[in-house]
Amino acid sequence: MSDAPQRMKAIPKITGLREKVQLTQLELSQLVGVTETTIQNWEKGRAGVEQIERVIRLCKALDCEPEDLIEYVPAPASETKKSKRKSRLDRMQKLSGTDKPAQAASSEMSSSIEVK
Repeated sequence: MSDAPQRMKAIPKITGLREKVQLTQLELSQLVGVTETTIQNWEKGRAGVEQIERVIRLCKALDCEPEDLIEYVPAPASETKKSKRKSRLDRMQKLSGTDKPAQAASSEMSSSIEVK
């Protein structure tokens, strides 16, 4: 028998957990917000296993549960302000005629200028 440490392979248990709660891969994908193919890849160990292992190690190091890692708070007001600013900018551009392609806007502006 060798003294070298035996390498372990991580095998996801997602399939069993999904079946236990009687969800299809499609239903689980919709709940999680990923594609059905992503769920299939996770279940077969083709992707995602490394990230799961990292989260497990992080939780062990911090002595916490995965849901302890994230806190959900209201979106910052700056995100709301950006959409309001964009709406105002769109209205201002429309009023000033700068929302149109340059050639069309300049021809309209030149035709509306009165010469005294």
